[in-house]
Amino acid sequence: MAAFKMKSAVVLSLKWAAMAVVLALVACSSAPPIHDPVARMPLGEVPSRLTLEQAHDVTIYAISLVGTPYRHGGNTPEAGFDCSGLIGHVYKTRGAVAMPRTVARLQDAGQSVPLDSVRSGDLVLFGQRGEATHAGIYVGDNRFVHAPSTGGEVRLESLSSKYWAAQHVAFRRP
Repeated sequence: MAAFKMKSAVVLSLKWAAMAVVLALVACSSAPPIHDPVARMPLGEVPSRLTLEQAHDVTIYAISLVGTPYRHGGNTPEAGFDCSGLIGHVYKTRGAVAMPRTVARLQDAGQSVPLDSVRSGDLVLFGQRGEATHAGIYVGDNRFVHAPSTGGEVRLESLSSKYWAAQHVAFRRP
């Protein structure tokens, strides 16, 4: 009986050893884990250089600048803002992302975002004949912050308003 138990223990040990070798070989032959953030996103998700927290910070800071005077070429709260100056200041200050300084160059910044995937912190671009003419920062609930024109000030407006709803709009995610 003792010889039978010893033989069973040896067979069991050999089975465990064989299993360990097989597992080690399988582990060595498997592909490494994917670390590409785009590859790990849910289908339809648009990549971003901003974390969700940074995107929310961008949104809150943009809203806090409502009322700042418009100034052509302006890019600070003290000097005032034009639309691309507002965007550049907000993204650099709250998202640590350098944005292009002109609306024409903003239309190629980041990734295009379909309407059903827009989130706060995305760019809103308005255009005519394929050229961007104005830009703002989407803040959620179909609203955006922008620096509209000479004599104006930074505003929070609805994309549904009569004027903006008639414009061609595109969204981009830095």
